[in-house]
Amino acid sequence: MPDTGYARTPEHARPPEAPRPPAYTPGSAQPRLNRPVRERYPQIRATSGYGDPRIRHTGPGPGAGTEQEPERSSKLSARLALALTVVIGQLWGLTIVVDEWMAGDTGTAWWGAGFLVLSFLVVLGLWAVDPKDR
Repeated sequence: MPDTGYARTPEHARPPEAPRPPAYTPGSAQPRLNRPVRERYPQIRATSGYGDPRIRHTGPGPGAGTEQEPERSSKLSARLALALTVVIGQLWGLTIVVDEWMAGDTGTAWWGAGFLVLSFLVVLGLWAVDPKDR
């Protein structure tokens, strides 16, 4: 075995230990914000929340997040689906009208423009059906 120049003592036999990462990762230029959470907020304890007598209400209250008017929600969803269908039809119609116009077939392009106006009037009618939903 070749001589490496190291003495054969136990402290040189082991590889050096890698430095340990800090318990927290600093992410701010302000040193006061780089302290661990327990140092920044000493008033927060492990029992904060469920065992803290200062906390009386934990949320917005009973019934929050549930649908209060399911009929209105379904009506608005149906109207939205119909309006999106009309908008997709308008985009398709606009593509056809521009293709026909560029090809020189202006008669078909005018019929297509009439279709686009009619579909816009359908969306306008959907908007005017129930003014209290706005």
